Amino acid sequence: MNVYFSCSITGGRQDQQIYHSLVEALLQAGHTVPTAVLASPSMTGLGSELPPREVYRRDMAWLEGCDAVVAEVSTPSHGVGYEIAAALDMGKPVLCCYQAGRSVSKMITGNDHPRLKVICYRTAEEAVRCVQEFIDLL
Repeated sequence: MNVYFSCSITGGRQDQQIYHSLVEALLQAGHTVPTAVLASPSMTGLGSELPPREVYRRDMAWLEGCDAVVAEVSTPSHGVGYEIAAALDMGKPVLCCYQAGRSVSKMITGNDHPRLKVICYRTAEEAVRCVQEFIDLL
């Protein structure tokens, strides 16, 4: 399965370890994750050196080509919110996961779109398990 992983880049990288755990679990399960580099510790807050228009076109093409989206939404990000809305508009199933105790936009937690699932987790292991369950149900 082709899974688009979405997470904060410019909004902060304090959750990078979680991003890494989620992406590694997807890759180890045999899935393709075109955005796997986002989980890398070397990814800076500035993100890609590509011009904004090229990043947009590349990422939208990856989003259009994916089977599902997994978004870690513990750290607010305009880009992640945009990708979630675009994916839902494209008819893609989307999982949004966030750490317990974090403040997440009610535009995410209150959204009852039938293709959107929102989960709260306490540990990286629990997050990985929730992502695996989401993918297994597709």
